[in-house]
Amino acid sequence: MKPTKLVIISILLTAFLFSNIALGSPYTTAAKMAIQLKDYKKALELLKKEIANDPESNEGYYLMGFVYGKLNKIDEMLDAYNKSLAIDDEYEKEITADKFNTWAIFFNKGVKYFQKGNKPNERLMGENSSTVINWLGQPDKIVESRYENISTKMYIYNNFNLNIYFDKDKAVGYTQISDAQKTSMDSSLGLGTTYYYEISTESFKTAVKIEPDSIDTHRNLAFVLLNAQRYDEAIEPLQTIIDKRNSKDGYRFLGNIYYNKAKTLQSKFISTKNSEDSVAYIKMYDKAIEILEAGKKAFPSDSNILLALSNSYIGANKTDVAINAFKEGVERQPENKYYHYNYGVLLLGSKKYVEAIEQFKAAEKIDANYENAIYNLGVVYVQWGDEIRKSEQDQEVQTDKFKAKYEAALPYLEKVIQLNDKEAAIWETLGKVYARLGKTNDAENAFNKSDSLR
Repeated sequence: MKPTKLVIISILLTAFLFSNIALGSPYTTAAKMAIQLKDYKKALELLKKEIANDPESNEGYYLMGFVYGKLNKIDEMLDAYNKSLAIDDEYEKEITADKFNTWAIFFNKGVKYFQKGNKPNERLMGENSSTVINWLGQPDKIVESRYENISTKMYIYNNFNLNIYFDKDKAVGYTQISDAQKTSMDSSLGLGTTYYYEISTESFKTAVKIEPDSIDTHRNLAFVLLNAQRYDEAIEPLQTIIDKRNSKDGYRFLGNIYYNKAKTLQSKFISTKNSEDSVAYIKMYDKAIEILEAGKKAFPSDSNILLALSNSYIGANKTDVAINAFKEGVERQPENKYYHYNYGVLLLGSKKYVEAIEQFKAAEKIDANYENAIYNLGVVYVQWGDEIRKSEQDQEVQTDKFKAKYEAALPYLEKVIQLNDKEAAIWETLGKVYARLGKTNDAENAFNKSDSLR
């Protein structure tokens, strides 16, 4: 999320106003003088008199819109500008420019506070020492230091692994805290991310009012709401960016909202056995599927959309529909690794091991380093081996058939570890296979590695 370039046009607009001071009515002339002195309340009083005296004064409404903008009364600004344009388009260029300038101010404010919400240490910048001490407490030490070639006082907070640099009692810099301490910092500031996300949200909502066709504004509003976990509110801007731009992010995140709502309602139904809850969660799955199928049509190779769609099919107990859909996708686009992979996941869920292996191998053939496909090749054999082992235990017989499946899983799991050794779940699966095969030392090392990554 980046701020937009702010075109500074207020000075130009003000210059336009004063170049025509003598050309208006007595009220507009006096209002322009008040605007020049930044006495906006006085200017507004005069402009209301202008409108009362001449309801068709397009200049009066234009100036009134300008003043309302300065007073941050955006609804009134837009109303006044619309009335001016309805009378005459004489000031259309100036109105368009000022609306853009005002939109940019609110857009950039939204970005600024979103970033502050994500980075608690940046909230300190610009604050004086007493405010920082009020938030964080007394520093462990204060020393003279230099920051970007400026002589500063450095406040050292060992508890937060944080140094704050003050120039003339104003925080001008800091050392970066670790992610692990972010929650602690949030708590100590007493200003959780909710505060900053709220300002960001309202800023983007205002920007949307001014420029409703700005896709970036709707998109940023949606992302702030998603980060704030205000998912219901994020639905409208996400739907807007789908409708206006056919946005990949829109399909992905909106589909996931409905999918997660469905899962929550499904869990509730399992607990309550209430038929209304059953209807509700099925309705949510259907909505998720509707959104994600449209996204799949627009972006057939997007792995996130395809995965969310297959999960939604499974959640809605429409596995057969899902299998047929991805089978058709594979036939239509045989070089699409994501179709092969998701088709394989569905087949694995249905315990169609041979068919699942075929699809994962097809995906691996397209991309030899496709981690998900390689890992799931290992998982297929592990689950197949588990099934054989359990069946033998139930029948009270013992063979080595299950070991053959574990042996088949091993090279795939070892290969994926070479590609990505930072996933605890992969190490755990590998440790399980080593243990089943009697490779005790290897199993212990794998389990230890898994524990270290959790």
